[in-house]
Formats: sequence, C-alpha cells, structure tokens
Amino acid sequence: MAPARSCPYEQNGMKQNRDTIILKSSAEIERMRAAGRVVAATLEACAKACVPGVTTRQLDDIAYETFTALGATGLFYGYPDYQPGNGYPRHTCISVNEEIVHGIPGDRIIREGDLVSVDCGVKLDGWCGDSARSILVGAVVPETRRLVEATKRTLDDAILALRPGRRWSEIGGLMQDYAESEGLGIIREYVGHGIGRAMHEAPKVPNYRVKPGSPEDFLLRPGLVIAIEPMLTLGKGQTVTLRDGWTVVTRDRQPAAHQEHTVAITADGADILTLP
Repeated sequence: MAPARSCPYEQNGMKQNRDTIILKSSAEIERMRAAGRVVAATLEACAKACVPGVTTRQLDDIAYETFTALGATGLFYGYPDYQPGNGYPRHTCISVNEEIVHGIPGDRIIREGDLVSVDCGVKLDGWCGDSARSILVGAVVPETRRLVEATKRTLDDAILALRPGRRWSEIGGLMQDYAESEGLGIIREYVGHGIGRAMHEAPKVPNYRVKPGSPEDFLLRPGLVIAIEPMLTLGKGQTVTLRDGWTVVTRDRQPAAHQEHTVAITADGADILTLP
C-alpha cells in the first residue's frame, strides 16, 4: 500500500527522509525475507486465479486464505486505524485498468484484456513484507502489454542500480528517464516507503527524480530496507480519488500499472526480499 507523497508518517514522528531511518541487521532482514516470501506466494495465488469471470472480492478472499494459512496477518485491513468499521475495508488492494492504487475489492468482474494490479502486505513474526504485481488477463492490446513490461523494467533497473553510497536522487532519476523515454506518465502523488516492523517507515521513496540533497533525497546504506513501487500510465499521470475515499484512478482514464518489491540494501548492492 503506497502512502501519498504529501502524507507525513505522523504516528512515527517522521518529518522528512533524512530523519529516523531505521537500519536492519542481517538477522532482521532474514525475518523480513520470510514475510516477503508469504507475500510472493499470495501474489502468485492471485495471479493464477486472475481469469475472466472472477471478481476482485474473490481474488481478495484467495489472498487472505493464502497468507493466513502461512501464518501471517494482513497489513491493509483497517489501515490506518485498525479498528472494526474504520480504515481500509479489505485485505489487499486490487486496481483494474484505469485504477492505479488502493482499489477496494468488490463485485467488479475481471474480463478478458484487463490489467489487474494486486498489492499485498503482511506481517509475520513482527516483520513486514509488501509487494505488488500487475497481471495481464488473457489477450490484451499491445500498448497495455508495453505499459506493464515497461513498469516492471523500471523497477528492475532501479534495483540493479542500488548500491551503498549512491543517493536516491540518482535512482529516481534513472526511473524517470526510462519511463519518459517510453512516453509513459509517472504517478507522483503516491510513492514507495521504508518498511520494517511497521509497513510505512522513513524514508519516502519517490519514483522520479528529486533534487540532490533535498529533504526527499537519502543515502543508500547497508541495512536500509525500502519498498520501491513505480506506477506508470499510458496517459499524463494526473490522478483522482473516487468517492469511496480510497480508489485512485487516472484523471484521463488511461490504464496504469503498478510493480513493487521490498528490497534490502547490502554491502554488495540489493537483495529482493519479496521473491518466492
């Protein structure tokens, strides 16, 4: 689940990226990997079930059954208040076509040619994992396939470029340059985030170039764990939040894709924690 760019993590006292970043030990990263594997298994189960005729609520039920059977609890239901009747109402975010993020699973029926993005976060033994995948349903138009492939490459290229001593302004710049070279719009209102014992920790992780040394910039150091989640669209990248207060769509109703991994910075580069 991506926090809004402008939303401060007030419950943790986090004001800007250069403050209160919590580095993780090797042992803690391994515990996060266990949570990440549960997320990966959950997304794989959803991908296999994402066929024409299934509803987004049914996919959400499959996700819940999967991560619960593996001993994890979901991070999304009830967020941010975690009180019955308050906060986010389902266990995953499932966003279809023009929906970018935070789509609420319900009665919407998946159809041939749809682009379905599933975002899942869990906690296992006190540690969090968070990942998202855009799924192509059956035969899709070439431009939609290109969008999904480019969004995945944006994430993959960012991960390959991670190493201690670099600043996020460099990585975000690489992401922006590639997306723009493909003629794609970048969603800027929603960003990645640090992650650990809480789903949303410092720093915020923009999917675009930020000014070097600015409050949005940060240094990559061993032990830093972040959720990187580019969101791209065939349109201009402007967003609207629907009346449900959660579902974010593209203003021009062009399709959007969302890819995310939880990644640890190591002495040698990067370690993806949300792989099977």
